[in-house]
Amino acid sequence: MSSWPRSERKAVAGRLQTAITVGAVLLALHVASRYTPEFILPPLLRIAAALGEVLVREWPHILATLGRLGQGMLAAFVVGSSLGILMGALRGVAAYARPLLYILMAVPALSWILFAVLWFPTPQWRVFFVITVVSLPFYALNIYEGIRALPAELAEAVQVFRPSHWQMLRILVIPHVVPYVMMTTRSVVGYAIRMTTFAELIGSAVGIGARLNNAQAMFRIDAVFAWTFVLVGLNFALQGLLDAADRRLLRWRPEGVIR
Repeated sequence: MSSWPRSERKAVAGRLQTAITVGAVLLALHVASRYTPEFILPPLLRIAAALGEVLVREWPHILATLGRLGQGMLAAFVVGSSLGILMGALRGVAAYARPLLYILMAVPALSWILFAVLWFPTPQWRVFFVITVVSLPFYALNIYEGIRALPAELAEAVQVFRPSHWQMLRILVIPHVVPYVMMTTRSVVGYAIRMTTFAELIGSAVGIGARLNNAQAMFRIDAVFAWTFVLVGLNFALQGLLDAADRRLLRWRPEGVIR
């Protein structure tokens, strides 16, 4: 039997499977590019050259997008988590907050982007507003549902020791909702990357979305593919960070196996 811990073997296997999948996608693109005009699907070498140009000369735009994404998601996490805990603790708050969150979720992302363009003078605030308002309901509702799923027997067992509200929150509620926070962040991050890019495409001159718009205007299909590869790479990198955080924060939780 291998001396490697099961979690490390699973992580290595996951990286290998990801590499195989990415290789298969690149091979499919290479084969397809041989049978299609270059203005539709350029050769991989041309895309690689554009990607190198993007990474060397355009990295400030990548950092700008990452900064906006991080600020928006952090605000959504802090406000959404606080609201979710408040909803779980006070039924009166949940009764009014849930319909409000459903309304926020029902508004199309495009409408939020257009509102932001009209309401805020700077691109920074526009993107921050869009990412926060579209991500916040996911955190609030998932954490609220996580608190509702708290086993009543476990809560009663802890209350026997007459803990304070802060002790109840620290010992019982926060550890219980951590998996819900991780699940929500994992689900939201890809969506938030797309929303950030879309908002920058419409309402900013700086950032990956703005550079994608510029590449389209210049008929640079290789640059469009290069920026798309950058976005996919960012998503993989952020999901990898979440995997590492997941392994660290939830190492106490035994992993279920269906036989």
